[in-house]
Amino acid sequence: MADHVTRVVIVGGGSAGWLAAGIIAATSPNHVQVSLIESPDVAPIGVGEGTWPTMRATLQSMGISETDFFRECDASFKQGSKFSRWTSLSKDDDYYHPFTLPAKYHEINLAPFWLPFKEKIPFASAVCPQAAVCDLGYAPKQITSPEFSAVLNYGYHLDAGKFAPFLHKHCVEKLGVNYISANVTVINSHENGDIRSVNTDTQGEVVGDLFVDCTGLSSMLLGQHYKVPFVSQQHVLFNDSALAVQIPYIENADAIASHTLSTAQTNGWIWDIGLQSRRGIGHVFSSRYTTDELAERELRNYIAPSVGEKMAEELSVRKISFNPGHRDTFWHKNCVAIGLAAGFIEPLEATALVLIEISAKMIAEQFPVNRSTMDIVAKRFNNTLGHHWRRIIDFLKLHYVLTKRTDTEYWRDNCLAGTIPDSLQELLALWKVQSPWLHDEMRREEMFPSASYQYVYYGMRGMTESAGVDRYALGGKPLCDRKLRKAEALFMENAQHIQQLRKILQPNRELIEKIKLYGLQTI
Repeated sequence: MADHVTRVVIVGGGSAGWLAAGIIAATSPNHVQVSLIESPDVAPIGVGEGTWPTMRATLQSMGISETDFFRECDASFKQGSKFSRWTSLSKDDDYYHPFTLPAKYHEINLAPFWLPFKEKIPFASAVCPQAAVCDLGYAPKQITSPEFSAVLNYGYHLDAGKFAPFLHKHCVEKLGVNYISANVTVINSHENGDIRSVNTDTQGEVVGDLFVDCTGLSSMLLGQHYKVPFVSQQHVLFNDSALAVQIPYIENADAIASHTLSTAQTNGWIWDIGLQSRRGIGHVFSSRYTTDELAERELRNYIAPSVGEKMAEELSVRKISFNPGHRDTFWHKNCVAIGLAAGFIEPLEATALVLIEISAKMIAEQFPVNRSTMDIVAKRFNNTLGHHWRRIIDFLKLHYVLTKRTDTEYWRDNCLAGTIPDSLQELLALWKVQSPWLHDEMRREEMFPSASYQYVYYGMRGMTESAGVDRYALGGKPLCDRKLRKAEALFMENAQHIQQLRKILQPNRELIEKIKLYGLQTI
């Protein structure tokens, strides 16, 4: 009984620390006590973030009100991402990666039946209504929809600077998390190498059984104390810098986009996220291919049409540098890293917060009852997170290798075979003769379902040979009129669904203002 795990000590706050605290405190066994040590001297890096739809279930499991979340975190709806000029320099080059799956996705693969019409309608528009809803700037639900329920699948855009304090208050007042404001000065070890406790500058010694490292890029516990190696992925994903800026809406009633807009640049890309009170915009780029000055010029040129050249030149820009990659292992002895302490890849496709959710959820659901079983849980954790990181790297690289752009060395080098992981090269070879689908999902719970690969692959004009696709789609049998009729019916239903949604949904900002005023129904 002496080795029972009852005391969880989270070192570091911010979105990572407080999300981890909330998830573990809400879903771990009742006897577990969660403490969080947050430095009063370290400011969080968060610049405004996008989430995956998983955040809805996460907030709900913590007992958070979605109405309160919208009111206090400057939040807005996110229904996916729109990518512009990633394939070519054409101004009309764009595609959507929506959060809603293609119609009847687990019953039929619509991609083979769409391919003959690929020049007439974009893939996302043919198989799902969400791209059309995003183009309209509409929200994914109605004011009569209960909290966390949806007409169309959605996540959020949020202000990270407001999100962490919001979680802090909820975790302390509702979930019983013990909050300690102090700096960690010394890490004390047991004879077996486990962390026994940490000393703080103002609150004395804090003893724990399981330590969660949420100390950001410094990775104080896993990286500095245990010296777990960092595995750089810059040879695959080149970007290592970001310039972030916040811009106001010109009018308070200006539309709020219900998707993240990602626009490719000469040596990187610009994100554009709409919150209630402002837009968060940033230029992600590779310092190997361009300079801060040139990247900043592109960023200000992007902003100028929205706020005018004078304001665009006066806005303060914040520089963030990072080494894309992750720790060699994520759980070592009685210490597990979450968030930036575990790793960071460019913010394309909003993977940062969802990795925190996955990590904390796995800790809570497979919480080690005692120290004797902790190494088994840690092994599972490391295998799972290692798989997720590899899939993230493949998925993000997919956005680059399909480009037809040759205007700069940056885009040309991204297509070199030596920069593409073998696992992604295998998928690309398969997709030339068979469409991405469920067989590409290696685990029961993939971070990116195969539908995400479909949206990006066909959005960037990936090719699949018709004969091979037909053979795969029909199980190697002759063309089946029944399946063809079903596909045609689903395409027609999608078009009709879009017309219905036009009538029942409303602009993103209008619904958010109603939520703030009236609130959503609780279930």
